[in-house]
Amino acid sequence: MIVNKANLAPLFTGIKLTFNNALERAPATWEKIAMKVPSTGKSEEYKWLSSFPAMKKWVGEKAVKSLAAHKYTIVNDDWEATVEVDRNDIEDDQTGQYAIQAKAAGLSAGMLPDEIVYDLVNLGFERPCYDGQYFFDTDHPVGNLSVSNKGTKQLSIDTLAKARASFGAARTQMRKVKDEDGRPLKIRPNILLVPVALEDVARTLMTADRLEDGKVNIYKGTAEVVVSEEIQSDTQWFLLDTSKPVMPFIYQERKAPVLVEQTSLENDDVFMRKKFKFGAEARAAGGYAFWQLAYGSTGEEE
Repeated sequence: MIVNKANLAPLFTGIKLTFNNALERAPATWEKIAMKVPSTGKSEEYKWLSSFPAMKKWVGEKAVKSLAAHKYTIVNDDWEATVEVDRNDIEDDQTGQYAIQAKAAGLSAGMLPDEIVYDLVNLGFERPCYDGQYFFDTDHPVGNLSVSNKGTKQLSIDTLAKARASFGAARTQMRKVKDEDGRPLKIRPNILLVPVALEDVARTLMTADRLEDGKVNIYKGTAEVVVSEEIQSDTQWFLLDTSKPVMPFIYQERKAPVLVEQTSLENDDVFMRKKFKFGAEARAAGGYAFWQLAYGSTGEEE
């Protein structure tokens, strides 16, 4: 094939189509546990996380809540995946390998939100949220109280007593959380998030009529099971409320993944090294929303 502008155009059009198809079909579960927040700059500040207004009886002047109690900023990161195309491969009609690479780049780009969001999950026991505490912690300040959304119990189906001490305790703890004025937040846990190692246990807990000790399974159907290969620990498990307008995790998107190319014949890389380039670019980051909407257990204790 003669390498010229006319012949390069359909080649890279095909590569772009392959990339976009893979991008759209990438398997992902992040939308079940996180909300997408559009970004318009280098970073975004989430002052509203510190004080979420709720309806109360209007007596006298309105009670205006300050949004400056905490500062929580998410800075966008740059992401890329680049592939070089050798001019000789184009001349020799050996371009099939680049379609495979374009598909892989599209798949990777489509799974970027998963990577970002589940990184938040994996680091939730050691990375702070808006109140300065770790997202999963034992001492979140709420008014004059110290509130926990962290546990250590294994997710269990052995006996009803163990299930109560693990899943049941997490569910109860979340539903008891109140705001700084002492009013219930009406948290309703609806997602049980687990690693692959706990998939069978989680699905059994949510579907079985009876537990292994023969007792009636009172937790059947109380949450949807979400399994992710991105969760690094085999013992950690998480209970989430994703029924609210705000979800536990934030996927902040400045620029959605797109295919870019460097295909000009006048480019230095083409002239000096006979290399064209294509690849994916994106700008995005992740962060924590309300810790009250999540409970995490390390699963280290029976």
